[in-house]
Amino acid sequence: MTQHTPGTESEWTVPGYQAVRVLGEGAGGRVVLARHTATGVPVAIKYLSLRLRDDREFVARFRAEARLLGELRHPCVVALYEYVEARRGAAIVMEAVDGVSLRALLRRHGSIGPEAALVLLKGSLLGLGAAHAAGVVHRDYKPENVLVRADGTSALADFGIAVRTGRETEAAGTPAYMPPEQWRGEPAGPAGDVYAAAAVFFECLTGRRPFPGDDVTALRLQHLRAPVTLDDVPAPVQGLLREGLAKDPAERPGVEEFLADLERSAVEGYGADWEERGRRRLAELAALLALLFPFTATATLDGSARALTLLGRVKRGGWKAAAGAAALAVVAGGVTSATARPHDTATTAASSVPSVSGAPLPSGTLGTSAAATPTSAPPTTGAPSSGTPSESPTTTPSESTAAPVESPTPTTPSTVATTPTDSPGTITITIGSWQRGSAPGTLIAQATVDTTGTGPLTVTADFYVDTPADPYGSQTQPLSGSTHYPVTFTADFSNHPCRGTWIVSLTSTPAPAGGPRTASLDAPPC
Repeated sequence: MTQHTPGTESEWTVPGYQAVRVLGEGAGGRVVLARHTATGVPVAIKYLSLRLRDDREFVARFRAEARLLGELRHPCVVALYEYVEARRGAAIVMEAVDGVSLRALLRRHGSIGPEAALVLLKGSLLGLGAAHAAGVVHRDYKPENVLVRADGTSALADFGIAVRTGRETEAAGTPAYMPPEQWRGEPAGPAGDVYAAAAVFFECLTGRRPFPGDDVTALRLQHLRAPVTLDDVPAPVQGLLREGLAKDPAERPGVEEFLADLERSAVEGYGADWEERGRRRLAELAALLALLFPFTATATLDGSARALTLLGRVKRGGWKAAAGAAALAVVAGGVTSATARPHDTATTAASSVPSVSGAPLPSGTLGTSAAATPTSAPPTTGAPSSGTPSESPTTTPSESTAAPVESPTPTTPSTVATTPTDSPGTITITIGSWQRGSAPGTLIAQATVDTTGTGPLTVTADFYVDTPADPYGSQTQPLSGSTHYPVTFTADFSNHPCRGTWIVSLTSTPAPAGGPRTASLDAPPC
């Protein structure tokens, strides 16, 4: 892994952000810690590798990951701020979580104790429950994709291979944590995430994975048929593991039921204040790895981890690993990538501009900046995308992690979030200006969206030159909770010759009254 200064040479960067440093790199791209120039808020930007920019399948998968993240708004899930796609590149702008991956904690400390493990499981189940309520199955829950903050709270990251509930997919995931039905390539369901969460819970308690297979074939057979030995698991939580690791998905509890069982087992086994002690324990363990925190000026990158997310298909009882990478996962320690077929191919893009939200910026690294009013409320998804795949002896192992960035300390909710059901009503879009930005070739569209209801909607900006046949990218912002939204979209036309007309077209889902709105501006002369 090479560490270098971001934004150099021919690397495309997202307009409106100042790069601080690279957090990790891999075959699929890189993750950069950056600062939103208007508000000073730190973010993690996951850039698609330039060499993959022309791979339509890869771009579609990258875009689909952004769309899924944009639909999830929960303090236990890494938050999406913006997805930007232009002629020269594509990037996902996420909340930066200042912390370390659970994998880093386990590598350093082995097991973490039952109370801390219960706290992590609870936070993960709440995040997974929010995804399930939105109709999304993560499919790659593992220690690399759980980020632990300095205060002991956690966030779920890396939805690189997530799919819609019930979607038929090829067998894909991380072998050490994949449920039996995922090995068989059956339609994805919430029960698969419950199994993976239970498998990680087992590792947090014992310091080892549920099955010790040393190759993919052995792991597949063990997950399909072998029972999990619970002899060294604390008695108060053995029941949770029996339920969560059931071979038949129909015998596993749903997230809400699993959370209720967790609370009951934790109180009966460790007392009413188990959660406070568990979170304090996690904070202490994370503090010992403070040099790996992204906001630490002296942070260094770990070596690669022995873990890899595999995507491929099962043929004649065997596992065929796919080459390439569809999901880039990065955390302060390393990077990983994997490949699989895309879920959706519809264009997704910008979400919302990050805001300070009253949270103090870390001192000594990113500097300080006056908070500006955001153009729209940022999604509450989580932090930089992380994803260190699990171990696979048949391929070169590497670790992926999401760039952590601390958001305001989330209060662990007691119930799983549900998606809003109200309607936005009649939608009206007005373009206030379409003008050149300070950077050459940059254009900024400022508009307002007015509605008669407060329900969720999505506003999409399509950029093109002269005609829609020459597209220059698309950005999308999800909005909800108000009836008036100022929105801003920034387009990068720097790769276009100095002639023709630069055009932006704004529309929404549901559709706006009167149809899309467009604005045009002549390109500057050569």
